[in-house]
Amino acid sequence: MKITHALWSAVVLAALATAAHAQLRIGQPSGFTGSAAAGVKENTEGAKLYIDAVNRRGGVHGQQIELITMDDKFDPATTAQVGRALITEHNVLALFLNRGTPHAQALLPVLAELHVPLVGPSTGAMALHEPIQPWVFNVRATYQREAIKAIRHLASLGITRIAVLPTDDSFGADATIGAEKGFAAAGLKPVLVQKFPREKPDFVELAAKVKQSDAQAVLYIGSSGSVASGVKALRVAGLTVQVVTLSNNASDGFIKLLGEHARGVIVTQVFPNERAVNYRLIKEAQELAKAKGLNGVSPAMVEGFAAAKVLVEGLRRAGPKPTPSGLRDALEGMQKYDLGGLEVSYSPSNHSGLDFADLSIIGSDGKFMR
Repeated sequence: MKITHALWSAVVLAALATAAHAQLRIGQPSGFTGSAAAGVKENTEGAKLYIDAVNRRGGVHGQQIELITMDDKFDPATTAQVGRALITEHNVLALFLNRGTPHAQALLPVLAELHVPLVGPSTGAMALHEPIQPWVFNVRATYQREAIKAIRHLASLGITRIAVLPTDDSFGADATIGAEKGFAAAGLKPVLVQKFPREKPDFVELAAKVKQSDAQAVLYIGSSGSVASGVKALRVAGLTVQVVTLSNNASDGFIKLLGEHARGVIVTQVFPNERAVNYRLIKEAQELAKAKGLNGVSPAMVEGFAAAKVLVEGLRRAGPKPTPSGLRDALEGMQKYDLGGLEVSYSPSNHSGLDFADLSIIGSDGKFMR
């Protein structure tokens, strides 16, 4: 067949287009529906702020990053199925920013079998830190660290009668261990520890038990939808107890779910104030959000943004032809990487990343205040 000038030009253009659209595929199995959906969507929006900016600048080693999201409906069994499909069917280099403790734990056998890293899981589960999980790279502090800080803060205010209401899963059990450490440090004991099921909890009954315990404060450990429903039940029962919850609920969506009951709820945080532009991390996120026409960033968006920065740096260090194992090795060699005022380091014996923990309270304007 004779190759005409026009045909040859088309072949060249097609090759160039293929090269220009070469992609670094990253998989995100997370609860885009279900009780954690509000936070998941904000995590993802924050991650895409950074990934989109990197892609606009030409990507990493000339390759675009493609974030493939799949809904696991916030069900751990589905998380494992979706994670496996992303690896085996979509050929992703890494899994990224999944939400939930039992969900991340469900991925661990998949990661170990298929030798693919998980970067920036949106959970502070101690099980992802100790013992070290060789394929997991955390970018945030543990829930136990947050729970300790929460109990110590309440004790410092003279609050001694504290109830702990954890969801009946590995997340709730993990965070409760942190609360116990906080009680021990403060010389206190909880007036009530009452688990509630992840599915169809009876928050009216829980509120009655809190009332009976004469608690001054409640540490609510659960997903945003569950905790918001639980807080409403407390208020309907006439209880004015101080409510504290963990950073998995540090999202604008959680505030919206709380509605008229949002004011005064304390939420622990694992990144600096989302308006603290003295941190270059926050300033960069704010500027990119403004360029997209957004009013600002939420704590959940900052978490996703920071995780994306770690992922992209790992891809850069892994070279122009990265493999999952090569990405893992590149991340493990990362020392004192500056996120923008916070440093992330990993080693063969430490995949924890950051240990930042803070407290915020929801103000009358529906914003987190530090």
